[in-house]
Amino acid sequence: MLCGNMSHAVELIGVTKTFGSYRAVDTLSLCVPTGSIYGFIGPNGSGKTTSLRMITRIYAPDAGIVRVLGTDTHAACDDRVGYLPEESGIYTTMKVGELLSFYARLKGHSPSRAELENWLERIELPGVLTRRVQTLSKGQQQKIKFLAVVIARPQLLLLDEPFSGLDPVNAVVIRSLVQELRRDGATIIFSTHDMRVAEELCDFVFMIYRGKKVLDGTLDEIKSNYGQDVIRVRLGQSPMTTASINLQAGDLPGVRQIIDLGNIQELRVESSADTQAILRALIDRCRVEHFERTTPSLQDIFVRIAAPDREAIATLG
Repeated sequence: MLCGNMSHAVELIGVTKTFGSYRAVDTLSLCVPTGSIYGFIGPNGSGKTTSLRMITRIYAPDAGIVRVLGTDTHAACDDRVGYLPEESGIYTTMKVGELLSFYARLKGHSPSRAELENWLERIELPGVLTRRVQTLSKGQQQKIKFLAVVIARPQLLLLDEPFSGLDPVNAVVIRSLVQELRRDGATIIFSTHDMRVAEELCDFVFMIYRGKKVLDGTLDEIKSNYGQDVIRVRLGQSPMTTASINLQAGDLPGVRQIIDLGNIQELRVESSADTQAILRALIDRCRVEHFERTTPSLQDIFVRIAAPDREAIATLG
């Protein structure tokens, strides 16, 4: 995504960061619009966390400009920025209320008891204000870590794998709070390995691979670059036998690859492929329970870029 006239909470311009001979981030440029939810995706070791740490001023870039909330100094970030690292630690011997008040005061905010209780109600942890953090479950502690970062309501919130370690119910609670903070004007940047979360939650998605930007834009913009080259099918048994059908890409006109996802098969097709001819060829061989031509999912695009050889393992034929 190119920087235009809109307001941006974060701008990275030609940013490079090396550790010895290893280049973790290579001439990276991106713009994060104010008030957006901006997803960072990429394989492990691709440069996501290094990029987040440059935005938070933990690391200074070797080259380029990092501008955060209008400031491009390399001094520590101010009280307007909140950061939740993936492997964050908290003082587990403290009581929940004491810990939350401590982190809030670090950002210039002194919450009342009523405010603390309200926050705990919203993350579905009522009645734990006076309990020591170490008595809570791992998932409950993860929610307390999240609350410690957002309780001062930062303008810019950076979350590194915020849903890691959360069960689906607690993940929904945190997602709801992220959306609420955005509605109140905050800008949220978060990294994730969950492509479904990125698709559902993010206004913009950025992918970094081997230190370089490979995707950046809205989900529609990203998918449009790949076209409608995927047909998703769910197949029943052959009408002539009770055996499961074994398809090969060469059996179907215009199909160059078949990826077996279990109950669903994805057919990669040529741009000129005749969809009706493919459907007729399938009907001749088996019962077709579902047939849909669509754009590739974000998960599919991620794998195409980050692990193209892995697709061959799942290919039938």
